[in-house]
Amino acid sequence: MDHIDRSLLALLQQDATQSYAALGRAVGLSAGAAHERVRKLRERGVIRRTTVEVDPAAVGGGVLAYVMVDSTAWMGDSAADFAALPEVLEAHVIAGSATVLVKVRTTTTEQLQDVLRRIYAIDGVSGTQATVVLETFFERPVSPHTAG
Repeated sequence: MDHIDRSLLALLQQDATQSYAALGRAVGLSAGAAHERVRKLRERGVIRRTTVEVDPAAVGGGVLAYVMVDSTAWMGDSAADFAALPEVLEAHVIAGSATVLVKVRTTTTEQLQDVLRRIYAIDGVSGTQATVVLETFFERPVSPHTAG
């Protein structure tokens, strides 16, 4: 991946609706060459998908929490159990005092409590510790310029 690919990725992360002509102009390529570069990035899996960024609070997801999940057994095979909970946005097997870290969005703290109950019901889970986010300073996408 060269500097042009990285620039294209940064531009697409800012606005994925840009035309190939606009992308090409921004990086010094023709529209066709920009299209071909983007196609290859998709084929290689660098671009996983194109999506819309939604304001969570605007659609009822104003409560954000990170939940550390303790377990009595290896949780590496429980991805489907966490994925079955629609409020769970991310789930990661981690090293440290907990086994799994999940990111949860709900409408209310009561709904968060219900999600915690459902997480606790997953086979092998022995406890949870939730940290509720009061304010988010910023969130940023993966930078295509961080890797060399």
